[in-house]
Amino acid sequence: MKFTKMQGCGNDYVYINGFEEKVPQEKKEELVRRLSERHFGIGSDGVIFINPSKIADFEMEMYNADGSRAEMCGNGIRCVAKYVYDKKMTTEKEFTIESFEKIKHITIIEENGIAKLIKVGMGQPELRTEKIPAIYDADMVISKPIEVEGKIWQGTCVSMGNPHVVLFVDEVANMDLESIGPKFENHQMFPKRTNTEFVKVLDKNTVEMRVWERGTGETLACGTGCCATAVACILNEKTENKVLVKVLGGEILVEWDRESNEIYMTGPGEFVFEGEILSF
Repeated sequence: MKFTKMQGCGNDYVYINGFEEKVPQEKKEELVRRLSERHFGIGSDGVIFINPSKIADFEMEMYNADGSRAEMCGNGIRCVAKYVYDKKMTTEKEFTIESFEKIKHITIIEENGIAKLIKVGMGQPELRTEKIPAIYDADMVISKPIEVEGKIWQGTCVSMGNPHVVLFVDEVANMDLESIGPKFENHQMFPKRTNTEFVKVLDKNTVEMRVWERGTGETLACGTGCCATAVACILNEKTENKVLVKVLGGEILVEWDRESNEIYMTGPGEFVFEGEILSF
């Protein structure tokens, strides 16, 4: 079975072309865990299958490194877009990708026939507590206290197709995410677990962020996390409506069009290497 390793700002996944490679559904969870393992497998933050779709031009079927299915991946969808464009599976610079039955609109910014940047219409942010989902005695969680092992954090909860809690901090560089990340991920407030963003505001258009992703751990970037971060920054009046999010693996530009309530994310996607799995 052939595969492609790709990364978006260091958020790396194994990509499998579902148009050509067929993996039984019952084998996918075990396969994902094996391929994602960084010492005994290929090594990645998860596995993404690029499939035909009945409601869009392509489907992204995304799994976390622990084998759990995820609703959406911002860096992943940019890489899917680059994959299908650069490999001439489409010649259109605007097309659609389905993820968990939700359709995202893609715009390719190309250079010499190669996708240089990918702009994704990420849809509308979901702020209603029960839709995130989160358990909290408020219709929305915007700068609300969340207790973790006796410490009170001010959190803002946003869904970008998957759950996020954004926390503003004075510094992100020296934070022990290995310790605090799992406590938020598995907090009783989040029945489906959560992704957690730790954010330092640099100025009205720039922030620095580290992320703990559910089912994976700390990653170098998270596209939906960058979108959730921008939404939280704007809601809390910390930035303007266009935010450059600096993550460990690079930079992602997020814009919230308040008139349409649409989030737009622009960033790179890159090929790393290709190979073949001899047995699975």
